[in-house]
Amino acid sequence: MNFSGLRAKLRFDPLPYSVLLIFIALNTLLRIGLWLFNTERDFTVWQVAKFLAVGLAYDFTLGLVVAIPALVVAWCWPAGRWSGRAYRVWSAVWWTIACTAFLFVALSEVVFWNEFGARFNFIAVDYLIYTREVIGNIRESYPLGKIFGGLGVVTLVLAFFSWRWLQPAQGRAATFKARTAPALVWLVLAVAATMVIDARWKDMDDDARVGQLAGNGVFEFLHAFRNNEIDYAQFYHTIPMARAIEVLRGEFEQVSERAFVAKAPLAIEREVVASGPPKKLNVVLITVESLSASFMGTFGNAQHLTPYLDQLAKQSLLFTNLYATGTRTVRGLEALTLSLPPTPGNSVVKRPDNDNLFTLGEVFAEQGYEPLYIYGGYGYFDNMNAFFGGNGYTVIDRTALKKEDISYENIWGVADEDLFKLTLRELDQRQAQGKHFFAHLMTTSNHRPFGFPANRIDLPQGQREGAVKYTDWAIGQFIEAAKKHAWFNDTVFVVVADHCAEGRGKVDLPIQHFHIPLMIYAPGHIRPRQVDTLASQIDFAPTLLSLLNFSYTSRFFGQDILTDGVKHQRALMANYQTVGYYEAGRLVELQPKGKAKVFDTVTGQLAPDDAKSQELVEEATSYYQIASDAFRKGWLKISRADMRKGNPVK
Repeated sequence: MNFSGLRAKLRFDPLPYSVLLIFIALNTLLRIGLWLFNTERDFTVWQVAKFLAVGLAYDFTLGLVVAIPALVVAWCWPAGRWSGRAYRVWSAVWWTIACTAFLFVALSEVVFWNEFGARFNFIAVDYLIYTREVIGNIRESYPLGKIFGGLGVVTLVLAFFSWRWLQPAQGRAATFKARTAPALVWLVLAVAATMVIDARWKDMDDDARVGQLAGNGVFEFLHAFRNNEIDYAQFYHTIPMARAIEVLRGEFEQVSERAFVAKAPLAIEREVVASGPPKKLNVVLITVESLSASFMGTFGNAQHLTPYLDQLAKQSLLFTNLYATGTRTVRGLEALTLSLPPTPGNSVVKRPDNDNLFTLGEVFAEQGYEPLYIYGGYGYFDNMNAFFGGNGYTVIDRTALKKEDISYENIWGVADEDLFKLTLRELDQRQAQGKHFFAHLMTTSNHRPFGFPANRIDLPQGQREGAVKYTDWAIGQFIEAAKKHAWFNDTVFVVVADHCAEGRGKVDLPIQHFHIPLMIYAPGHIRPRQVDTLASQIDFAPTLLSLLNFSYTSRFFGQDILTDGVKHQRALMANYQTVGYYEAGRLVELQPKGKAKVFDTVTGQLAPDDAKSQELVEEATSYYQIASDAFRKGWLKISRADMRKGNPVK
């Protein structure tokens, strides 16, 4: 066969084919690289074959699409000597740009994988909105000059050595009519492949890591862009609503039937009646960025990273078996503020129409407190200003600090010590005005690039361990300083993480990576002891209010860990599109297309499909089905005016 003649007739060969091949090759190398260097390698040969084969299908489909511009130009470019030379110049430029783009995307995936242990997902889509913070974080975390220099060298080397092979065919080109048939075949194949390809293909193995490696970052990004919000009732496992209500009400065993509010839209709306008079104590809730329980000596860490918190744990009501509801700050804020299960898609903090909700702050407002949200970064990030401001909190962020008040700052926010100094100032003002306060603080220092002021601790900047130890030091400085203020003796201090530092594992929801600390410290008011009851962040609000003897009409999905929680020990958590329910050594994972899996948390293998598994699936479904329905239908909305007049909404 005369291959040179065939190339001349088709003319768009070899460029579109080469684009396709290089796209597949780079993505395959990336997939193997992520496997070898960024995760455990305890896969079977069959698992490796699966993620390579399924990954090839994604890469081939996306490669057909990204090569279409080269295909169309080659198809339509007119024949002729001058136009042939111009076409070769265009091809060289286009090829160099394509190589640069492919390598840049691969590098971006490595960075994203290092941060989240996943291919691009809806977090990457969200980050398009906050380009200032994201780009700033990358600039402060990585040596971009060296990285981009290396990327440029690799791109030029790749383009140079491949160009002789990739040059368009010499000689007389085929007619436009002759080029039309193969071009249309390519386009039809590309359209057909995109219609057939399915995001579920990568989920063909029980090990979630296999699915992540099988995915293609570009495809996952586009899929997440289209599916950033997920309708639970349409895509997830459901049961009859009457049964869901019955199951969820059963979770609150100590609540009598008469306590549930009659004819309330939300079936679990209930009257919480305290056993004694309310304790009008101030509350300072410190939500610590990425404070995994595994960092603390209290939970077995031998690196001595949290000396102050370890001592504080001995003086506090310490919850040793608490789990985060998600892997991002907004999930933690959602759970602590709303006591709401982490429904699929975006956190409520980032969704539209999320104002005037029933929150922990509103219960404090009903009791005459001023709810505050104090953040070391800019509150527009992740929609924090809008969410907390729209739900009755006074929002105080980085803009409240003057330049001379800042000892260190990076793209995410000021150093934790600066946040705490700001907090002392704001709380002193409320004390002087005779106000009770509920202050919810959010730290930032334990976040990449892990920077903090010099000469504070004995570990360097730029590493997670140093940031953890610095945050521990800053919290210690804050509480010790607070002891000198008039409001200290009448204040409850809470330390809890927003989420853990890592989220990858064999299952979509590796529970060991969701374990976080919770300690409640109030000398003279709350007796120090250890509570080993299994619970999650959604249980914090009702537990705190119970300790304060507050009576209120509740729409919280969480339960008081010290009462109901003892009899119904469970934790709820989510990761991207998978929502979960952990109880009795088994983990339920609910996923799109109505899938429900139950894992044994000891072995990591699928649990038997017995009565216990079916019961847990029903319980998990009840929580998420009702929570999703409640937000969508506005059943979590309240009249703030009525609440602050002391009239709980019925």
